Parts: sequence; structure tokens; C-alpha cells
Amino acid sequence: MNDLLQRLDDAVEVIVGKTGHQKHDVAVILGSGLGGYPETISDAQAISYSDIPGFPQPTVAGHAGTAYSATFGSNQVLLLSGRIHAYEDPSMDELVFAVRACIRAGCRAVFLTNAAGGCGEGLNAGDLVVLRDHLNLVGRSPLTGPNIEELGTRFPDMTEAYSSRLRRLVIETAADLGQNLNEGVYAWFLGPTYETPAEVEMARRMGADLVGMSTVPEVIAARHMGAEVGAISLVTNLAAGIADHPLSHDEVTEMAAQAHDRFTALLAAVLPKV
Repeated sequence: MNDLLQRLDDAVEVIVGKTGHQKHDVAVILGSGLGGYPETISDAQAISYSDIPGFPQPTVAGHAGTAYSATFGSNQVLLLSGRIHAYEDPSMDELVFAVRACIRAGCRAVFLTNAAGGCGEGLNAGDLVVLRDHLNLVGRSPLTGPNIEELGTRFPDMTEAYSSRLRRLVIETAADLGQNLNEGVYAWFLGPTYETPAEVEMARRMGADLVGMSTVPEVIAARHMGAEVGAISLVTNLAAGIADHPLSHDEVTEMAAQAHDRFTALLAAVLPKV
């Protein structure tokens, strides 16, 4: 067996053993500001990433490094509190290992959340945006190197990287909650520096509404394995050249905290319906 497959199966064995669930249905990657959400769920079972073989430990503030298993309606959901980023210098396999393990554990759908800078017309700090597409401006892919046929095809189709069904589900559920969501395109930059005004303008002219430092490699890996993908960005700040003040991580975490209840209410309403 391929070494990566063995490591994934070792991780799945631990997840099954610690949760008592042979299969999970949906995975959620919780971005900046949402890491504490699973602690509010009464039946959530916590597993430290350090106890799951192959799970890399995040180093960024606000990314705890804990997996949770919880029930939403008829769906058993894995919630990952914390992710690593390409700027933390992992291998590409390490970068997407957790997402791959969730899908290997049975998850047929993956929801990704992130904090992003807004550069699209009419976007404001605090807005929630459903992703409909992305721009890979880093030029890196978790599929580089020999393909593992057991995970997916050599040349996966990315025409609908972000499921139109899940986009509709999120938007309709948000409307039921009195929330108005936009759709947008996310541009992936490497970081950890925030983008320059010229880089933001480049991305905007290429069709981006949001800029950020995550999500895209996880989407690629999930689609390679055949999972349905949905993603929601929280606009925590207007991007460089649009904002009239210097950017900081404190601003990101402050806005994420302000939007926490609205964001988690949407997740709680969507997950039983997936």
C-alpha cells in the first residue's frame, strides 16, 4: 500500500476508535474565529490533533488543533478546529492531510470556512460570502507528483469545484435566518504578509472578490477524492488599497469574534441538511 494511504488509514483508525463512529458524513474546517464553536455543541467528542497520526499541529493563533465529532440531524460531522497554512512550510501532503483523512473516514461533503480580505464590489467587513470559484495565485497543488489512483483521477475536473447544490443550500438557509449572502471568487495568496495594494488590484481585475491564505489546496484535494465542496468566507477586513488603515491580525480576530454567532448559527442550520 502507498505510504500516504497507510498514514491516512492509520488516522482514520484513531478517529473511529476515539469517536465510536465507523463513518462520518460531513467535514467542516473551521477558520479564524470559529475554533471554539464545537465546544458549544453538547454531544461533541474532542480529539487532539496530536493524538491522530499525521495530523499537523497549527502554529497560528486562533487555530487550536482539535477535531470534534458531533451529530447534526442524521449527519455525523467532523469539525476541525484549526488548519495549517502553506506559509507554515509544510509539504503539500501535510497541508491537506486532515481533509483527506476526513474524506477517507467517509465524509462525502466538506465545508471550508475562512477569514478573508474583501475586494469585490459592495463587500464590507462582516459580510459572509459563499464561494463559487477560486484563483490559485500560488501556483502550487497538492496533486503534484505521482497520482494515487485510490484517491482520485490524475486529471480531476474543476469546472464545479464549489458545489452549486451546496451554494444554493447555504444561501436559502441563510435567507431563512434573515441573512443575506453574496457569492464570490476567492484568490489564494501564499502569505504570511498581507497582500500589497497592487496585488489586490491584480486579483480584483482577474475576477476575485476575496483574498486569503488558505482553502484552495483543501478544495483541490477534496475534489480529487470526489467529495462535494462548499465554502464560506467571512470578510474580516477590506483588502490593502481599499481599506484606509494598515492591516493586522488583531483586526481579523476582532471581526471574526463579532460575526461568530451569526456564522455558527448558519452552520448549525445548514449541516443537518447536507
